[in-house]
Formats: sequence, C-alpha cells, structure tokens
Amino acid sequence: MKLDQTLRTELATMVADEGLELLATEVVGAGPKAVLRLIVDGPDGVNLDHCASVSRQASAMLDVEDPIGHHYTLEVSSPGLDRKFYQQDDYDRFVGQRVAIRMVPTYREHRGVVGELLGRRNDTVRIFDDSGQEILLPIDEIFEARLDVDWTKIMKEGKSRP
Repeated sequence: MKLDQTLRTELATMVADEGLELLATEVVGAGPKAVLRLIVDGPDGVNLDHCASVSRQASAMLDVEDPIGHHYTLEVSSPGLDRKFYQQDDYDRFVGQRVAIRMVPTYREHRGVVGELLGRRNDTVRIFDDSGQEILLPIDEIFEARLDVDWTKIMKEGKSRP
C-alpha cells in the first residue's frame, strides 16, 4: 500500500519545515500490525529530538487524513549508516563511498556488486568493484542500492574508546 501523492507532499512540507528531508514513506505489513514508516534525513543527520518532533506533527496530520483506515504504528527514523538509495541523485551524492548493489532477479550479468561508487552516467551506474574492475550497471535493473558499512571496523573503534 502506498500513501497518495497529496499526503506525501503535505508530509514532505511538514518535514522540510523542521529543516529535514522526507526521503521515503513506506507502509509495511497489513491489518492492525501495519507500520507506516517515515524516513527522514538532514544536513547534519537526524537525532531523537528530530524524530520525536516529526512523529508528533505527522501523527496529528495522519489522525485527520486517516490514510490507512485501521490501526497502524507510525515510525519515524533516519536512513541509518547503511542507508538505502531512494533517489537517482543518491548515485551522485555518494560518489567515492562503498556501496552494495543488488540487481533484479532477471538481470543475468551480476546478482550483486560491492565496491566504490564512481557515479552515474546517463542511465548507468559505475562501480569500481573489489576485484579492481569498473562495472557498469543499468539503473533500471537495480533492485536495491545501499551504502556498504564496515561494521567490524565500527565495532572495533567503539571498543577502543576510553
């Protein structure tokens, strides 16, 4: 289930008034266990206060609009360290960072590619993979792209703090 465009625009405007960007709205699950997820980001990231403020305002707006018609849970979150790419501009925004890309099942050349994002050229995403090759991936054949986070390194850094 998707929210209608008018409601998504109203939510995006409300989030923008908080100095943030609404990256995505997702409705996950069905019936009373459904979750309406708003994924927000900002120039300096997102903190708990941001999420709480957006949640309060969105809750009031959604109570009036009643887009789902039954009980659901509202969740407001940041995109996380291993953020998913929601827009094609993300392929330009995160040039130079490691990414993990999964292709649609019907794409036969690669199932998934991990490496440094070189950017986008027309309808193709360029990756420098771990074997040292430049891989060209058709953007409409990409199922999901995410930043590839080295969790082992992060955990080691966290343990070495005083």
